[in-house]
Amino acid sequence: MRLLTRGRFFASLGAGGVIYLTPLVFNDLSFTASEIGSGLTAAALTGTITRLITGFYLDKGVKFSTPLKVAAMIAICADFLLLFARSYKGYVLGELFLGAAAGIYWPSIELAVPITCGKFQSSKGFALVRSADALGVSIGALIGAFAASINAIRMIYCVETLCMISFILLLGNEVFKQGSYINSDSKNLESEKNIFLRLKEFMVFTPKLIPILILSLLSTGILSLLQSALPIDLVLGGLNRPAISNSFIGVIIAIQLGLLLMIQWPIGNWLTKRNIHFGLRLSLLSFSIGCMMISLSSLYKEGLILAVLGLIPVSIGLASFLPTATEAIVQISPSNYRGITMAIYSQCFGLSALIAPWSSGIVIDKYGNGLLLWLVTSICCLTLLPVIDRVRPIEN
Repeated sequence: MRLLTRGRFFASLGAGGVIYLTPLVFNDLSFTASEIGSGLTAAALTGTITRLITGFYLDKGVKFSTPLKVAAMIAICADFLLLFARSYKGYVLGELFLGAAAGIYWPSIELAVPITCGKFQSSKGFALVRSADALGVSIGALIGAFAASINAIRMIYCVETLCMISFILLLGNEVFKQGSYINSDSKNLESEKNIFLRLKEFMVFTPKLIPILILSLLSTGILSLLQSALPIDLVLGGLNRPAISNSFIGVIIAIQLGLLLMIQWPIGNWLTKRNIHFGLRLSLLSFSIGCMMISLSSLYKEGLILAVLGLIPVSIGLASFLPTATEAIVQISPSNYRGITMAIYSQCFGLSALIAPWSSGIVIDKYGNGLLLWLVTSICCLTLLPVIDRVRPIEN
């Protein structure tokens, strides 16, 4: 578990700058918000495909370290492409590789948690690794903010390349060589089933996943908006809120990620003592309050303060939702279909990344600010509160 946590830290450290500051890299090249959003949408599309393929192979007994190594190598290729990209085509190509890497990475790394936990409670394991994610991303964003301040913002791709190399070396440890939850007998049985039979069996329990998947789409959509729409919204300014510089945006993002780092473990550990419904309600209410504050910030000359304060409840929502939802997926899933189920769950990250950047780019281009975008998001969080009662995890 310690090695896995360290690995997630390396991966998140590299991703921190790339995820949050890539929109600013290409905004400096005078790309429109729609063009930037379409590149992120392309990444999400490839991620959608690679997630399903990865989940299928994990259920056939593939060790989770194998797809993780593949993901790291593809991410290095993406970094190389984005480092030298100057045209829209080069940007989209780099994003396609980045999306493919993310699609392979997420179901594999999430499934690794219950495998490596041993006697450690898996819900606490998810809270722990999310803390490592938050630490890595916040440091990565800070490095990106520093790079932006010295006009070397593309350095974020070099940082991720180094982190991915460290990640690959860590995966060579002996501890990960038995990293599959399918034993040899089950592996032989599963290999005799064709994909159509497996999908038919999977569809039997799929309806139980729908409520948590709906909530996950909204929550991961908000995470995607923080990564794509928020930087563009801040750099353009609001109705009365003045625009701010790239380096200042990097600092704000780093502060938000630092806050998430500080609260992730305390909140995640606290929620393990409560039922899943409590954690989901806390997250949606927090998201609604935070998005409303960011929306209203557009109306005031000093609105930047309100926007920054709005990131506090948004961070509480993320700290509450991510470990809670992942634990719910583990409890709902039959053990022999946990790989594809985790892939379906992580697909929410891909689908939200497919829709949110593209749609938010259109809204921001049309209105010149994100007031309406954040207002609608806040209302959606309140509307979906009743869906929480339909989430009924069942222990396998």
